[in-house]
Amino acid sequence: MGFLDEVGKVAGAIAAVEATDKVDPDASILTKGIAAVAGFEGAGALESLVEKKEDEASPDDADSAGTQA
Repeated sequence: MGFLDEVGKVAGAIAAVEATDKVDPDASILTKGIAAVAGFEGAGALESLVEKKEDEASPDDADSAGTQA
């Protein structure tokens, strides 16, 4: 899943730059660069959070499924 994680981060960077263009069409290259880094890091943080939540939920789901059967 490493490749898909990187694709998600790149998509976050692209989305951040596009949002910057919508907010300020005359944004400098520095502003767009900062937005790209923030989007890249933000997407990575969100993916980590989702994975953490899935890992926490997995043992509970497996235990409840075993007791119901």
